[in-house]
This record gives sequence, C-alpha cells and structure tokens, in this order.
Amino acid sequence: MSTPAWIGPYRIERLLGAGSFATVWLGHDPVLDSHVAIKVLAENWSHDLRVRERFLDEARLLRRLDHPRLIRVHAVGELPDGRPYAVLAWAEGGSLRDRLATGPLPVADALTLLGEIAAGVAVLHRHRVVHRDLTPGNILFASGPTGERVLVADLGLAKALAAASGLTARAGTPGYMAPEQDDPLAVVDTRSDVFGLGRLGLRLLGDPDGRPGPTPRWRQGVPAAVPGVLRRATAVRPADRYPDADAFQAALRRAASPADAADGHPSDLAPPAGPRTERSESAEHPNDPPSSDSAAPATRPGRGPARRFGLAGAGALALVMLGAVAGDTGPPRADTGRGTSGPLSVALPAGWRATGTGWAGQYGDDGRLEPALIVAADPGRWAADPDVPGAFVGLSADAARRTTPEGFVAERPHADCVAAPLRRTRQAGVDWVVARYACPAGRPVIVEAAGLTAGQNALLYVQIAPPPGGGTEFVDALLARVRVRATGD
Repeated sequence: MSTPAWIGPYRIERLLGAGSFATVWLGHDPVLDSHVAIKVLAENWSHDLRVRERFLDEARLLRRLDHPRLIRVHAVGELPDGRPYAVLAWAEGGSLRDRLATGPLPVADALTLLGEIAAGVAVLHRHRVVHRDLTPGNILFASGPTGERVLVADLGLAKALAAASGLTARAGTPGYMAPEQDDPLAVVDTRSDVFGLGRLGLRLLGDPDGRPGPTPRWRQGVPAAVPGVLRRATAVRPADRYPDADAFQAALRRAASPADAADGHPSDLAPPAGPRTERSESAEHPNDPPSSDSAAPATRPGRGPARRFGLAGAGALALVMLGAVAGDTGPPRADTGRGTSGPLSVALPAGWRATGTGWAGQYGDDGRLEPALIVAADPGRWAADPDVPGAFVGLSADAARRTTPEGFVAERPHADCVAAPLRRTRQAGVDWVVARYACPAGRPVIVEAAGLTAGQNALLYVQIAPPPGGGTEFVDALLARVRVRATGD
C-alpha cells in the first residue's frame, strides 16, 4: 500500500491502521497546524453502494451527535477515484488495544475506564443507536483541558435501532460480539452493546490473555460485587442482561463502591430469576433523549484514577434526594384529543400529538410489546431535536414485578446534569416518584417519573422534556392526564 502525499487539503504523514472496509491515515492540516485522522473507504469496496452508504452513515452520525465522548468528524470529501473519506479528530493517546498490549491496567484505573466507556455507549443508546462492535481497538484516548478523554470510535457497524433488526447483516468482532449478532434473524438492540461492555470488563479485570472461560479468573483487587455485574452483562439471553449502557454503568458504579455494595443490590449481582424490563430504544421509544451522558463510577477520596480520564462531568452519578422542585409556568392547556396504546391513554395538551403502539423491546406475558406512547408537539422530531417538548409514556407489568418506582427512576441517571431533590406527587390516583434534571447541553430539563397503577400490578413510566419554563405544575398536570383502563372495560 503506497502512502498518498495528500488527501484533499491534508498532507499525509503515515498510516495509522487498515481494516476490511477502510484505511486510516495521519494527516496534517497546514492551515490550522494540527493533526487529523483521515478514514478512507477501501478500494475493493468503492463500488459497493451498500458499503459506501454505511461508510458515509458513520460520518453523518458522528457529525450529528457531535459529543465529547465520541470521536468527532470535521469534514467529509471524495478522492479523485471517487472513494469517500472522513476527516476525524486525531486521538493521539492511541487505543485501549495498544495499552493492553503493554500489560494490564491497575484495577482501579480499569474500573474507571470501563465506566467511561459505558458512558460513551450510553450517548449512542440515548440517540437510538447501537454500536455493535465494542472492542479495545475502538476505544481511543485523547488529551483534553481537564485530562485524558475516553472516546468511543469506529461506528461503521452502528445502526439506528429502528433498522437494527433481523434485516441487518451479521456484524461484529468474535469474542466481543453478542450471541444474537451471529443470528441473521435475531433482533440486535442496546443489550447487544451491554454484552460488549461486559466482555470489555472481562478483558480489563479478568484473564490477562483476554480469553475468559465460563468461570474467569479475576485479578486481585477486583471488588467482590463486580464479577456479578459482568456475568449479568454477558448473559447469553438478552433478556437477562442490563437493558442498556446507562443501567450497566449504574450497576458497575454501585458494585465498585464498597459502601453501596454493602447496602446490597441483588439485582446487580446475578441474572434475575424471572422476567425483567428490556428498555430498548427504538423509533417507538427514544428513552433518554439526547441531552446528557452517563458518568464514570464514583471514586472515593484518595483514589486518583477518576482524574486520569478527565472528561467534564465524569464524577459520581447524580443521586436524587427527598425534597421539592420549584419554578412553574402553569399546566398544559386542555385539548380534546387522547393518545391510546392498549389500556394506556394520555389526554393531549393543546397542539400535541401522539404516536406509537408499543414499548420496543418490552414484552408482556402474552409475548406482545407492552403499551407505550410518545406525546409531543412533533412526535417524529422529539427524539432528536432538543427544542421539541414532549414525553414518552410506557406501561409495564414486567417492570412492576422487577422493581419499585423509586428503583426504576434510579436506574435512569443523567450524569453531567444537576439533579433536583426527589419528590412525590399523587395525580389521578397514582403515587408518582419524580426526579428532575437540569442539563448543560441538549435538553435543558429532563424529568423522570414512575408510579404503580391502582391495582399495583403495572408500572407507569413517564419521561418528560418540558417546554421552556415548564416546572412542577406543568409536570404534575401532564402526569394527571395519564390513564390506564381496567382490563375488561
């Protein structure tokens, strides 16, 4: 392979890596006097329109997300022979694969790093994207103003969850790929990435050769509860894993903290005995909209590793406490319309519409999707546009068997956001637990609420992105609009 002198306006210095679909070159921008990584589609795939579109999709996706936990795209271009290329930020710190080649990381650093990786993957999950190829080579390091940053890269296999289904081709790296990714008819969702996170955890904390067996050997110093988290993450059945990267990261934080582990979180230590929530984002459920990301495991004073990966906001997860929330502009005005999904219905505020018939990935005892709705001023744009107010509303008997409303809300932290004190409110016969988060980027406010239906046999979950100034009165008025029809009515 000959080294090109220039790619577009960038002078090429050397080859950084080559794969089946692309080569990556280190380039220099003479105008800005800075280095970039330039990813070029491989020649043998240049005439395959499907691969070409996948290559461009990665660049478009990263450009759209533009998040500090993901590798950034500066520009795209085309070579004289027609091959597309993407100009990426250069991660001068190399990859996790490079670092592991020199020996294992200290256990404390490995735990912190795993939490940072999960936080980056959680950003993708909140945007309804599955990475599908989480490997040490796709975890990069770059310097930043607050220390070294951990970046998730190489989304060439990533797909919008709306398309990540039985119609997608087998893709992934053996050893880190979830079992269902080897089945062309299986559904691939956020739980497939949870499996990859678990395998990364086994590589970081288990067998130094990266080949953990059914009963892996754990390195000395690994907290006693952490192996249980990784066992659950790498369960063969997707239903037995954590629902997404946020839930995995929260469980890892608790397991890595001696004080929290002493309190006991049995659901984090072993696969659940019965059915559990499968909180998979899809076109029908953009849960956790693009506003914030998850943080690294909490680090006790004197344990420096958290400072090594100095991504802004990567401290302990924000924990809600008891209290009240202030700042109202009044309730939503009444409208005559209602959105319905099975027994679930919501009276729509003026100007809002409803869409959706099921909670993607969340199945009832009859094997069908449990009911869910998106209600918003523009339901089609709500997941991706932080300026569109709206809410996701779901009803789950499975979740009610697995956890409490308090526990369900606690599983949905928003790190980099400031949590207001937890509060409770009774609306339309439901006792709601409500957490409110003020966020520095994306949606300025996210509200998480959960409660049990009157018969205590199903859990209601509502995530709200209120309009500007929409405070407690707005939230409570929207919760009061949620109804569940009794069976047989």
